[in-house]
Amino acid sequence: MNHVDSKFINLISSKLQKFKRVKSDLYNFRCPICGDSKKNKSKTRGYLYSMKADVNFRCHNCGASMTFSSFLKQQDPVLHKQYVFERFKEGTTGRATVVEEPKFHFEAPKFKKKINLPKASENPSSAGYLTARRLDPTQFYYAEQFKKFVNTLKPTFEDTRYDEERIIIPLYYEKNLIGLQGRSLGLSKVKYITVMINDDAPKIYGLDNIRKDAPVYITEGPFDSTFIRNSIAMCGADADVDRWGVSNPVWIYDNEPRSSEIVGRIGRTIDNGDSVVIWPNGVDDKDINDMVMSGLDVQSVIESNTYSGLEAKLKFNTWKKI
Repeated sequence: MNHVDSKFINLISSKLQKFKRVKSDLYNFRCPICGDSKKNKSKTRGYLYSMKADVNFRCHNCGASMTFSSFLKQQDPVLHKQYVFERFKEGTTGRATVVEEPKFHFEAPKFKKKINLPKASENPSSAGYLTARRLDPTQFYYAEQFKKFVNTLKPTFEDTRYDEERIIIPLYYEKNLIGLQGRSLGLSKVKYITVMINDDAPKIYGLDNIRKDAPVYITEGPFDSTFIRNSIAMCGADADVDRWGVSNPVWIYDNEPRSSEIVGRIGRTIDNGDSVVIWPNGVDDKDINDMVMSGLDVQSVIESNTYSGLEAKLKFNTWKKI
């Protein structure tokens, strides 16, 4: 492993949960593509490892596999550009061969990817699941073989032998398909897998369907956002929504006062000066979809329990249980 790879692995490490160096050419962390285990936060099945002159990424949970360069581009496009520049400045590519310095052409990307799949409403298993959750199956798609379908859009999965059916949640930006999220229908250990077709685009659901001059509600998942007016959803870590034109965000996190991860994220949101929803006593369900299933008027509860500044800190300190 050369010093440039080592340098940029260290730089990206702060964005990788539970990151640790196992040995000189092996690193371990929670996979940022599938999120690793939702039940066990200590599971770390994502790896960066050296193979000959290359560094590769592989997740032993979702099966995602790619070069370190592709992985870095997906996780931090800005850092990836620096990485490419330094590799070429050194005069080597990933295979340690001498090359000419690249000529960079900055053109607006043109995305023409389309989802050639049946609507989720056309398949009994996906339609049944979504309808039971009070979700509109016409808004999503159905893939019988998720990994093979993803590979038609972007090579992502090396091993497609153990494929499965999933609901496809499309991510659009400026009417272009920029990524998708796959929700399992079976007993998969990985409920959600997010794949970005355009690595520079935001991992956000619903950006094309909001009024950015009004308060924009931000939920933790696409399904939850469908129940809230003028809302978007994160499909990964909290994104810099201001970069995408959202100037008045209202963050809605799951109702898990004993989760150190959720508590930490809410605390940082308040410290950043953004508005946040603090769930009131009497609301026992974890997420918005479950609250809707329980008959709660979620929109009214959210609007009545949105806080910022000192008031948010006081309500937050009463709500959290750790």
